[in-house]
Amino acid sequence: MKIAVLPGDGIGPEIVDEAVRVLKVLDLPLEMEFAAVGGAAYEASGHPLPAATLKLAQDADAVLFGAVGDWKYDKLDRPLRPEQAILGLRKELGLFANFRPAVCYPELVHASSLKPELVAGLDILIIRELTGDIYFGQPRGRRTAVDGHFPGSEEAFDTMRYSRPEIERIAHVAFQAARKRGKRVTSVDKANVLETFQFWKDVMIEVGAQYPDVELDHMYVDNAAMQLVKAPKRFDVVVTGNMFGDILSDAAAMLTGSIGMLPSASLDKNNKGLYEPSHGSAPDIAGKGIANPLATILSAAMMLKFSLNQPEAATRIESAVAAVLAQGLRTPDIWSEGTQKVGTREMGDAVVAAITKTIKS
Repeated sequence: MKIAVLPGDGIGPEIVDEAVRVLKVLDLPLEMEFAAVGGAAYEASGHPLPAATLKLAQDADAVLFGAVGDWKYDKLDRPLRPEQAILGLRKELGLFANFRPAVCYPELVHASSLKPELVAGLDILIIRELTGDIYFGQPRGRRTAVDGHFPGSEEAFDTMRYSRPEIERIAHVAFQAARKRGKRVTSVDKANVLETFQFWKDVMIEVGAQYPDVELDHMYVDNAAMQLVKAPKRFDVVVTGNMFGDILSDAAAMLTGSIGMLPSASLDKNNKGLYEPSHGSAPDIAGKGIANPLATILSAAMMLKFSLNQPEAATRIESAVAAVLAQGLRTPDIWSEGTQKVGTREMGDAVVAAITKTIKS
């Protein structure tokens, strides 16, 4: 089983190192090959997604990804910015379905920004369509306005668009996921304003008719944002477009105590995927050894489950993370009075030790 390991920028190398250590202790037949991506790749070769890195990702069975980005690259032309690497990988690998589970561990109930009774037992799955919407829609660019309120002035524009097949395939993913959970799907749109999302809603209803055992409801994105902080446990599976999913999943991350706890999987039609923490590169804390590696470690568990057909190994990792939290170990982002503050490496050490203990037993 070949894994392309792309650490990236900022805290990416630190957190990916811990996930790699965890994978190695499982004693599975894994071949891991590293390559530069993002700002690190730009520095080395002049492009955030070099052809060699893309080929490695295409040839691998799965991709383990850290994070990309740094403020020092903000003045580069957009095609050369580090963030273009992850967008390019999603497009070239056909990674259209993004899974972002938001689970609040019992030990982190008090780390959430919400009252404990609102997040205790929280288990939401946000499914974000990943290769369409305003992020990839054409045409886009800058021009001189020919109409609108200020004709003749400079303007920028992006295009929001979805085709029927794009909506249908993410809808099937959501309904099939819900069948394995609470059998409820909430489709988030803005159908009252945007023609794109009236179409989204119509197609969701059509596909939903093929899943009579799954309850489907619809919610405008602004109300969904409010409900996430008002009554988050009302949700089971949430499915939405690229831009709305980007925003809502980050909001849901804070329900779990920290975005440092939120893993993600981006899958193609055959379940080949790219696995990464939902947070960014955090250049302000890079190199300080205080980043939370648990989202990356849990992303590695998702990789074993979805792409590499190793569900037992995935469960070992998830159980080890729960055990470490139960021991009271916390990185600074989830630390609270009465718990033990540890760094990136120490947290990785603890997860490795917990896995080793279960293997020996």
